[in-house]
Amino acid sequence: MADLKPETVAALAKHRLIPVVSLPDAELAEPLGDALVAAGLPCVEITFRTPAAEKAIRILSRRVDLFVAAGTVLHRDQAQRAIDAGARCLLSPGTDPTLIQWCLANHVDIIPGVATPTDILLAMRLGLSTLKFFPAETMGGPSALRAIAGPFPGLRFIPTGGITSDNLGDYLALPNVLACGGSWMVTQQLLEQRDFDGIRQRVTAALSLM
Repeated sequence: MADLKPETVAALAKHRLIPVVSLPDAELAEPLGDALVAAGLPCVEITFRTPAAEKAIRILSRRVDLFVAAGTVLHRDQAQRAIDAGARCLLSPGTDPTLIQWCLANHVDIIPGVATPTDILLAMRLGLSTLKFFPAETMGGPSALRAIAGPFPGLRFIPTGGITSDNLGDYLALPNVLACGGSWMVTQQLLEQRDFDGIRQRVTAALSLM
């Protein structure tokens, strides 16, 4: 099966934790990047849930000290915009064959979301072996991923959705988990308050659990 580019796998395997961020204003991108780097976690997933996403990805992707992914990518237009803005890989909440086939044809790293064995089989048929397990806690959490490991050996997952400091260790302890995505480190409240020191502290605290 196809896999992500080696440099993408290396970045995810190294950091193992991806802050998932919905930026309300692209002006917050640069200080957010500074806070993440200062905390020792130079990676981020900027979701296409706000109009600021594309510009924020463009700003952050100029940095050589930050791995930038685009999240909540739902269709080819968003995928093209994210890649043009400099995103290193794309994450989607579901498994859309049209989107995946476009990404593979254009040598774009895509990590589609799966929630059931049927989703996983579809992603495998399309040639993928690194998948986003979403929404992780709703779909059974670590217990579900342990069960999935039996019929689907060799697959790697990035669980996202409901990951917190309380359950992060349970996910990262699983052999089939490559990394985890979480939004608790960079909340909307902290962004609205421009509390980047608070963000840095939350990221530092999260890293101490790993």
